[in-house]
Amino acid sequence: MASSPWDEKRDVGDDGKGSADFVVTTTNGIDGRPVQKYLGVVTGEVIVGANLFRDLFASVRDIVGGRSGAYEDVLARAREQALGEMRQRAATLGANAVIGVDLDYEVLGANGSMLMVSATGTAVVA
Repeated sequence: MASSPWDEKRDVGDDGKGSADFVVTTTNGIDGRPVQKYLGVVTGEVIVGANLFRDLFASVRDIVGGRSGAYEDVLARAREQALGEMRQRAATLGANAVIGVDLDYEVLGANGSMLMVSATGTAVVA
């Protein structure tokens, strides 16, 4: 089973990625770790611009069919950055977990030339 960036256990470090003690999950609780304290809502937002050449090749791929690997890579990086920023904000509050995580994706700009990825959850001590 592929690992999910929001269900991994992590201890937030300077890079926002961390290791085994920090939990980020989409669920409203963590099995075996009851919430002891709610610290508030935390978010992480990333806005990425589209690249003209990547757009051109993605358009060609859309015409002939198939997946756009370039866009998938950008989307995956933006998602990881938003989750990392959210983790970092939670750790700053003294949290050791973020529960109820939600990911949102929005297209921005006059021509839809930018993508915003937002991660939101509740920072807790569990």
